[in-house]
Amino acid sequence: MLVPMKWLKDYVDIKVDAKAFADAMTMSGSKVERIEEMGKEIDKVVVGKIIKTEKHPDADKLTVAQVDVGTEVVQIVTGADNIKEGDYIPAALNGSTLPGGIKIKKGKLRGIESNGMMCSAQELGLEMDNLPQEMLEGIYILQEEQPLGKDIKEVLGLNDSIVEFEITNNRPDCLSIVGIAREAAATYGETLKNPETSIHENSERIEDHLSIEIRNTTLCPRYVARMVKNVEIKDSPGWMQERLIKAGVRPINNIVDITNYVMLELGQPMHAFDYEKLEGKKIIVRNAYPDEVIKTLDGVERKLAENMLVIGDGVKGSAIAGVMGSNDSEIEPYTRTIVFESANFEPVGIRLTSKKIGLRTEASSRFEKGIDAELTAVALERACHLVELLEAGEVVGGKIDIYPNPKEQRVLKLRTKHANEFIGADISEDFIKACLTSLAFKVEGQGEMRVAVPTFRADVEGEADLIEEIARLYGYDKIPSALMDTTFTQGSRTYTQKLKAMARTALTAQGLYEVLTYSFVSPGVYDSINLNSDNPLRNAIKLINPLGEDQSIMRTTMIPNMLEVVSRNYNKKVAEGQFFELSRIYKSESLPLADLADERETLTVGMYGPVDFFDLKGVIENVLAELHIDSYKIQASSHESMHPGRTAELLVRNKKAGYLGEVHPDVLDHYDIPVRVYVAELDFEQLIEACSLTIHYKQLPKYPAVSRDIAVVVAEDITAGQVEDIIRGKGGKLVEEVKLFDIYRGSQITEGYKSMAYAITYRSDEKTLTEEDISKVHNKILNSLANQVGAALRQ
Repeated sequence: MLVPMKWLKDYVDIKVDAKAFADAMTMSGSKVERIEEMGKEIDKVVVGKIIKTEKHPDADKLTVAQVDVGTEVVQIVTGADNIKEGDYIPAALNGSTLPGGIKIKKGKLRGIESNGMMCSAQELGLEMDNLPQEMLEGIYILQEEQPLGKDIKEVLGLNDSIVEFEITNNRPDCLSIVGIAREAAATYGETLKNPETSIHENSERIEDHLSIEIRNTTLCPRYVARMVKNVEIKDSPGWMQERLIKAGVRPINNIVDITNYVMLELGQPMHAFDYEKLEGKKIIVRNAYPDEVIKTLDGVERKLAENMLVIGDGVKGSAIAGVMGSNDSEIEPYTRTIVFESANFEPVGIRLTSKKIGLRTEASSRFEKGIDAELTAVALERACHLVELLEAGEVVGGKIDIYPNPKEQRVLKLRTKHANEFIGADISEDFIKACLTSLAFKVEGQGEMRVAVPTFRADVEGEADLIEEIARLYGYDKIPSALMDTTFTQGSRTYTQKLKAMARTALTAQGLYEVLTYSFVSPGVYDSINLNSDNPLRNAIKLINPLGEDQSIMRTTMIPNMLEVVSRNYNKKVAEGQFFELSRIYKSESLPLADLADERETLTVGMYGPVDFFDLKGVIENVLAELHIDSYKIQASSHESMHPGRTAELLVRNKKAGYLGEVHPDVLDHYDIPVRVYVAELDFEQLIEACSLTIHYKQLPKYPAVSRDIAVVVAEDITAGQVEDIIRGKGGKLVEEVKLFDIYRGSQITEGYKSMAYAITYRSDEKTLTEEDISKVHNKILNSLANQVGAALRQ
């Protein structure tokens, strides 16, 4: 934001130079990027009037001019061809200096004495990009009569400083001269002088000439319009052109310049329509029609999408809302009646439109940051005041203001004691009130104040924001330094964090590598792992703004992620791999989400290479042992993603806590894996519930143990777990350990049966067991096996 100091001083008294001003503004929170001292190198350049010209006697392209500079008439020889008698020009006298360190001395050109130089815009260091074309070529001709001999810096406003501010996106109110003036007034404790907005309307009513309709109040919350008749299109006065150029805007004509002037002054972009070009004498704020094309003021035809907002008349589009007007409603030299538009548009819609059509303007850059809807009417009145000031037209009575949902003013609570504690200073209530009042806040009460936030400060949302306003105006440099509180607390892991760390340690100690994968996955992963169409895991949470289809939902299982890790490693020639991930899956009872998702901590293990199911089972059992979980069972099961007959489920306290086994070959084909892969997925939160970090110690046994081996023949569908449960159940306290050490199928066993051999260890805590004691329990076990699972003792 370029701020000319002379313009700024119209609204606030500033008694310091630009450097001191920039330092103070930076300290109060308005960062200054740079300061440009205009005309600093210009000296002894004055206003001169050409009173006589004649051709150089020895050079066809040179002119000898007599120039009156007030105190004398000097002779200057020039090669410019755009001068004539009576022109007022900048004359650099003998001994003068120009930008770039150029020194002018008298001399002779082709034998004729020249006592100075007539200056061009470039030689004076003027902003070339914003000057009209006729001022760029040859000598700079002054547009109005000026006192002869007057310092050219005063005439052209070069005795000024331009301060460039870096305005953050949350402060669109500072993208204006008045916005910066408000900050300066608060910084220096001065009073802000608002621009004059009074107007004198004629007896007509705008409603008799124009109608306005807003069809999308979401994208256009407010639309205000006024009409001006008997317009005279001409150049703006020098003072307005000077201010526009310094602020980086090229003057065009008085009407367009007024809209740009108000935008820079107040921060509200405006647009002027030629009333005679509005078909149907109406303005309709609507979404673009399908494939609608508008030719903008830059001469480019732009195709619009239906989600873009258009300012149209009864037939065609007259402007791309908030971005640029169209050629069809452009102000022409013959325009006699205009309609001023001052509207408020939804920021995101303007940003998306501007980006999609590839056109970013001063207006769009302001609208996309969010402009106060209350500013529209003020800006419109200011524009009409300037019309009268420039004698550019006659303001028609009344205005059309469509504002269906006025913005409510936010009221916040401010505790002065808390504010002082937060800042670390002792600031009086009077200063706090004065500080906030200077920024246009309305403050009531003491101790616990009620603060009404101005509508242009959308960034102030809570008490902490108010405290920040106080701190920056009080002065960060005035806040006393203090040592930090040296009371330290010892950090520690939570119970869950400890268990997760124990599980990770147990897994890495067994040679597994931890991996971390994205929580966002593709909906296609469920087909890849062969899940049925009605499987609840397919009810995944969809992202509102995904990076792409491959990362458009939240995962409900981590098996696809693990298989991608295995595939990536295998296909990069890694011969074997063992991995685990302890992370979260995301589930919801209903979709779309009505509440927060259920984020379940889940442990996933993946292995390939010289391993089998029992290696995976051993890894899981070691983790359970590390977590002190002994009430669990691993039994045969099935799963859509797993190999039939090579899958088991984990039961912890008789509740399913996960599954493990070999991955189905069809699933492996989807991931381009030609070798066997073993995976496990466990609900880690169930493991946490079953875990106990309390360790119970047991005395060493006093009495000896006795071991008995049994081999029983059972049907093929009887599991080892079933047999073990019967042995432990019937053996009671005397059975210390049961271990399966052999499974045999062969010619000696009937087809459909198998032999299972167990080593049973008996021990009593009270006495040495006799043969009779052991036989009694052993026979009881054999009988129960025969009765419950049809087991026969193998001979």
